[in-house]
Amino acid sequence: MSAWLPTAPCTPEVCVRAPAAVRARDVPRAVLRLGAVVLLLLAGIALTPLGPRIPQSLIGRWCRWIVRAAGVRVRITGAAAPTGGLLLVANHISWLDIPLLAAVRPARMLAKTEVRRWPVAGALAARGGTLFIERDRLRALPDTVARIAGALRQGTAVAAFPEGSTWCGRAQGTFRRAVFQAALDAGVPVQPVRLRYRLGDGTTTTAPAYVGADTLLASLWRVATARGLVAEVEVRDPIPPDTGTDRRTLARAAQPPETTTPSWTHTVLVA
Repeated sequence: MSAWLPTAPCTPEVCVRAPAAVRARDVPRAVLRLGAVVLLLLAGIALTPLGPRIPQSLIGRWCRWIVRAAGVRVRITGAAAPTGGLLLVANHISWLDIPLLAAVRPARMLAKTEVRRWPVAGALAARGGTLFIERDRLRALPDTVARIAGALRQGTAVAAFPEGSTWCGRAQGTFRRAVFQAALDAGVPVQPVRLRYRLGDGTTTTAPAYVGADTLLASLWRVATARGLVAEVEVRDPIPPDTGTDRRTLARAAQPPETTTPSWTHTVLVA
């Protein structure tokens, strides 16, 4: 088992269910949605040379546009993430998690090296400063933690999915501890974020999940053809730096609670 990417028990055959059968009239809309997502990603690649000259507020809106273009409504609750060096952590269900986490606060993503080979998105990740992990090399772990800590000390936000693997959303994994050591070494707060996907009536759906041997294309198509998908983004209270805390305790504090029926009465942003 990899030190960075443990295997989740979720599989497409057992866990992933589309919310409804695809109707013939849904296909053109799905194609348009996927086309809009690709165009937004290409626009992001074209603008990456501008780097820090792009306002973070615009980056956040662009990330929400990507999710919205795929046909998913976005509901963000909680306070704004703090500025300065920050470790953003969230549970991991879907490829949608990446723009959703960036919508909370634009950050350098922590990702497996395989992401480099993803069409369009891989190029965008590389040019956007993603910190890539060699997940099969345990000896690379200390160097990776040091790189993350270095970025955090420079006042950068770094985003990670400490479960190390995607889960279907009906179950979740345990946050692994290594990435939290970087936050302790850099003396920066940790910002936990909880991600959930629902249908319009509030029931949990696994349609956006990207698990096991699933393909990115299959997951994209399920999302684009789905009706009434809602992404819930719960920004929890940040955990301040504390020299008396160890990485095990910090990981446990950042771990999201078990899935419960949502309440959208405190929504602060709807896209």
